[in-house]
Parts: sequence; structure tokens; C-alpha cells
Amino acid sequence: MKSKLQQLSKLFLIILLFSYGLIIAGAVFPALNLIYSANRAKTKRDALKIHWIKGFSAIINLSVTTEGELTEPGTLLVSNHISWLDIIVFGQLIPACFVAKSDILSWPIIGFLSKQSGTIFIRRGDKQTIKETTEQIAWALKQNSTIIAFPEGTTTSGDKVLNFHASLFQSALLTKSAIQPAAIQYRGLAQQQAPFIGEDDFLRHLLRMLSLDKIEVHVSFLPVIKGAEMTRQSVSIQAREKVWEKLSESMPTAHSADYYCKINTH
Repeated sequence: MKSKLQQLSKLFLIILLFSYGLIIAGAVFPALNLIYSANRAKTKRDALKIHWIKGFSAIINLSVTTEGELTEPGTLLVSNHISWLDIIVFGQLIPACFVAKSDILSWPIIGFLSKQSGTIFIRRGDKQTIKETTEQIAWALKQNSTIIAFPEGTTTSGDKVLNFHASLFQSALLTKSAIQPAAIQYRGLAQQQAPFIGEDDFLRHLLRMLSLDKIEVHVSFLPVIKGAEMTRQSVSIQAREKVWEKLSESMPTAHSADYYCKINTH
């Protein structure tokens, strides 16, 4: 009974937070764009986004530990992808723009908030859209924005790293921007509950997350890849291997070695 009441109280706070987010995205952001210069408005929007995300993080009791160092702004940060929670994790650590699948635009409220917060959307398999997305990412990198992308293109249970889509690296190579891999791992009870896969829908998954007393997650910021004179394919392979090597450190040796063989034979 106590657990159910805690879950409902968290849900109520989430609803209030989303209402607050709609006000920020629908009214405050446009006002900032009118009042301040582009750079100043961006700084203030970033601060508000982090403030909102930290509020979300506090409600669900997200406990984040990190290792490694972030490189400078204007970096393409690429990570393995486990859940929509990944955005909350990275979003509270870094003022950044995310690259996400266009499917999110159809999510009630979240689609609007994502669009207003500067998310760059990509429609998989559409060559024209991929070209436009590349241009958007390149422009953002030139403006010294950090871009966070999940090149697997989908979520996994966290025990493997799928092939990275090479097209997402093109913008960083064109603008000679830093490329930094990162590895995200959920721990404790969240290791089994956090993956957003299969037929999961957002509300059902959110309720599961709210039932947890704490959501533990660890983020490793890995060494920057020097992309000079590399192709997007070779950069994508190297980035994936770095992420997998980090994740495999905390996995059973047999499983790690078996999977490493599999990804290197494709």
C-alpha cells in the first residue's frame, strides 16, 4: 500500500512537472528568443532545460555516477541506447541538443517538449531527411552546441551494442568536431527494469520506473576520437568498439568474449 501511494505521488509530481514544462516550452522559450540575442537566449534555454530535467531526476530518484571527462562544447557525443531515461541522464549533465527518431513527435506532450527544446529529429531510411539532419547537426556543431546521439538507432537491454549508423558521424567529420563516445549502464534493480524495448509504451514504462525506490545509472565518458582523415564508417566502428569495451568490463568474461567475436564477424 505504501509503495502504491509513493508511486501515485510521484506520478502526480510528474504531471505537475510536465505542466511546468509546457509553460516553459510554449511561452518562456519564445519570449527569451524575442528579448535576448541568439547566444544569450540559448544559454538561458539550456539553463531552464537542465533545471527541468533535474526536477524530473529528483522525482524518480535518479542516482547518476560518472567517470571520465567531457570534452569542450561543440562535440558530437555518441552513446549506447537503453531507454528514454538516457535523455534524462545525459540532459542533466550536459547542456546539449539531442538527435532522436521522428516517432517521438507523435508522443503526447513529450513530442512538443522535445521539439521546442531543440531536438533534431531523424526519419530512418529516408535519404533526403538524413541529408537534412546532417546539415542541422553540422550547423549546431558550428554554433558550438554539443550534440548527443544514439547511433544504434534503437534501444537494447544494455548487454550488447548494435552497429552504429555511420551517417550520424558525417556532420562531425565535415565540421572537424570532436567525437566522444560514452557508455551508459543501469545498475541494481534498474538494470532489468530500465530497458525500453519490445512492445513497451511510455506510460507503462514510466509507472515501472516510479515503482523503484532508486534508479542507479553509471555513465563513462570515453576518450575523444580524432576523426581527421577517417571515414564515417571507420569512426562509427571505432566508437562502437570503445563503448562495448567499457561495457564489457562489468560483464561476465565468457559473455563478453562471445559477443565481441560476434560484432567483429559482421
